[in-house]
Amino acid sequence: MNLRSTNKIKTEAGMASMTDLVFLLLVFFIIMSTLSEPQTPLDLPQAEKGAPSSKQPKPPTSVGITADNTYFIDNNLSQELSYEEARDQLIALMNESEEKKIKIAGDKNASYESVFKLISLAQVQGWKPLLAFDKNSER
Repeated sequence: MNLRSTNKIKTEAGMASMTDLVFLLLVFFIIMSTLSEPQTPLDLPQAEKGAPSSKQPKPPTSVGITADNTYFIDNNLSQELSYEEARDQLIALMNESEEKKIKIAGDKNASYESVFKLISLAQVQGWKPLLAFDKNSER
């Protein structure tokens, strides 16, 4: 029993009309681009030659966390602080600072809680936390 129909329907689409359409669009856009003129004249500023940048970027306030979960600010290792003391000093420093960036560098033996306390403080205060790491440390 042969149940297949003898009339096959071709499902191929003709590509000739598609190529005609593409070439028409190409010609249209080429003609339009040559006829168009700049609509808005731009007056761009010119850089002065030899003028150094007067504003040097200030490094972010850095906070370090030691292995025993004490904090120090701006590489002042002699002054170990608790979280509450570090938080109060950071808020005072960041209120005076123009850039609201804080660099957090933690010892690899410091607890995650100590680092995340600083990250959450930065988020609450609207600061941008930057996490530092040592490229040469063991992986």
